[in-house]
Amino acid sequence: MRIAVSAEEPNGLDSIVSPHFGRCPFFAVVEVEGGQVRTVRTVENPFYAQHQPGQVPAFIHSLGVEVMLTGGMGGRAVQFFRQYGIEPVTGAMGTVRQALEQYLGGRLQGAAPCRESVEHGHGEVLPEGEYEKDEIGRLREEVEMLQRQLREVDERLRRLG
Repeated sequence: MRIAVSAEEPNGLDSIVSPHFGRCPFFAVVEVEGGQVRTVRTVENPFYAQHQPGQVPAFIHSLGVEVMLTGGMGGRAVQFFRQYGIEPVTGAMGTVRQALEQYLGGRLQGAAPCRESVEHGHGEVLPEGEYEKDEIGRLREEVEMLQRQLREVDERLRRLG
């Protein structure tokens, strides 16, 4: 099975999972066989600077990926992945290694549009140039997503402790 994981840096299994698949600079593409990692390669996201809906799922499909793990993605992206026969999985965090362990262990499943996608109407195809206008906006949204993830982790820790 070939799994792609959105990544913030090109450090393979030790890369931090990016909170948004389309806006990540890299993808860790992992071959898994019998629950064991066989190979890992890093691929640059050619649409990191800017992309239109559907471009990144098409790119991931061209890599022969069967599962896409990421922190979050828009509703339209979830649909594109499913149309390509790729299982989208959101809610991944930590390192690529941790996300893979959670997915392979059955603790990371399913995909839902991120809150930002719903709030910004990213379920629809937006006019050209309106999506991801600049790097500052993209980084602000990533900060918001990371803050949300930190709150969720903090809440889990409080419940456990």
